[in-house]
Amino acid sequence: MRTVFAALTLALMHQPLSAQVTSPATRSGRSTVYAPRGAVATSQPLATGAGLQILEAGGNAIDAAVAAAAVLNVTEPYMTGIGGDMFAILWSADEGRLVGLDGSGRSGSGADPAALVAAGDTQVPYRGPRSVTVPGALSGWDALLDRYGTMTLGQVLAPAIRIAEEGFPVTPIIATDWAATADVLREDEGAAATFLIDGRAPAAGEWFRNPDLARTFRRIAEGGSAELYGGSLGRDVIRGLSSMGGWLTLEDLRAQEVRWVDPISVDYKGYTLWELPPAGQGVAALEMLKMLEGFDLKSMGHNTAPYLHTLIEAKKLAYADLEAYVADPDYMEVRPESLLDPRYTGSRAALIDPRRAADRPAPGRLATESETIYLTVADERGNMVSFICSIYEYFGSGVVVPGTGFALQDRGAGFTLEEGHPNRLAPRKRPLHTIIPAFVTRDGEPWLSFGVMGGSMQPQGHVQVLLNLIEFGMDLQEAVDAARFRHLSGTTVAIEGLPEDVASELRSMGHTLRDPTGVAFGGAQAILRLPRGWAAASDPRKDGMAAGR
Repeated sequence: MRTVFAALTLALMHQPLSAQVTSPATRSGRSTVYAPRGAVATSQPLATGAGLQILEAGGNAIDAAVAAAAVLNVTEPYMTGIGGDMFAILWSADEGRLVGLDGSGRSGSGADPAALVAAGDTQVPYRGPRSVTVPGALSGWDALLDRYGTMTLGQVLAPAIRIAEEGFPVTPIIATDWAATADVLREDEGAAATFLIDGRAPAAGEWFRNPDLARTFRRIAEGGSAELYGGSLGRDVIRGLSSMGGWLTLEDLRAQEVRWVDPISVDYKGYTLWELPPAGQGVAALEMLKMLEGFDLKSMGHNTAPYLHTLIEAKKLAYADLEAYVADPDYMEVRPESLLDPRYTGSRAALIDPRRAADRPAPGRLATESETIYLTVADERGNMVSFICSIYEYFGSGVVVPGTGFALQDRGAGFTLEEGHPNRLAPRKRPLHTIIPAFVTRDGEPWLSFGVMGGSMQPQGHVQVLLNLIEFGMDLQEAVDAARFRHLSGTTVAIEGLPEDVASELRSMGHTLRDPTGVAFGGAQAILRLPRGWAAASDPRKDGMAAGR
């Protein structure tokens, strides 16, 4: 198996991308990667390299995506892993269609909201064993490989096993983020033993090994995903959680099932943006984009005060609906299509005051009818995968069952305790999910696979990156690099690289501008299909890279 880390920037550059300028200049100094046969874009170079290894060995984009995700479990353990959930949108070249996969888990059978309320809690625990929901990521990896892959789970786990066993030098941005959560790790014996070195996080350039995770992956490679979902690994996890007062049972793990779903979409000026249906927040990106369709954004100018104001106000309205209506689809009283009805999005867009920022807009009236890694891979067969996997907050619940080598997610914190809310905590229920992959087609053909990781940044990030391409003709890397805003709450917003004259105008509209230092503006990865070959970009806000073959 030949390892390929260098990107091929070939003579495809004379073939223009649709709605794209030709300047290679970007804010970060990176240029878009052009490749003839396949491309991989992830948030960590070793993961990109693993994806390329799999492609070079004859695997397809699905095989490569799972291999890269497994390596990210090793190199970015505070963001992702088999202790979390995953989602994917893939273009199946053989079938000529988009397919969606929901690899998320449910709350434990023992979940007891009444007990929390009686104890005086106003929200579901943010950390600890009671924030843990069934980890669905491994079931998703296995399902993808079984239906669309060409390699076994054991084959695609091999690069991650090697890196976990041998170790790797920690990259700078990862080291900084890791250190920020060291106090959380110290509170759990298994977490401290696994992820700290002499009681501290590894420094940039320092070698880190995770032999426990290597052993866990070997168990899975030999016994399949059933090792976690009811097998010996699952019994270890449940035994550890039960000793801490967790709500999961072995039967909860055995009952884990993925959902194959149809992505949902809206059209925008000849392009179609696709997201996964609830319980994810992708519908907010679609609603936001549809609200913006009636505005002449291009004439406003990129990141001018009127442009930023319009996008921020649309985001507030879409997220108000998200918070009010979106949950596990088995509990929703509103169909996603109702939120995307042109009459409804038009009525919401009409609420945007071009001169004044809204504080906390209310959700609309509907007719009821009943942190994270992102990566993307494309192969020479024409398959494209938009893939996201997360354990929610940094190191998730902060719980590592000793000997397993991975952190368990805290997705339970995504529930509310509000009586009557569709997203209220209950046993065996999916929480509202933040992680969302995205995909764009044009005239029914695949055009762009992309995502922007980072909690509530994701839908607003999807819209900003896509508008950079469609409205302002940016090169793919430029579209990823371009300064972003992140609306936080009320009138408060953080904006990267904001000129003072624009800042002054936004303040006069009522926006409260927060210092962007320390605010996460997401990490994007993207692959765009050329008339022949691929273009790929990776966000300089992360330690990642895009590469091709």
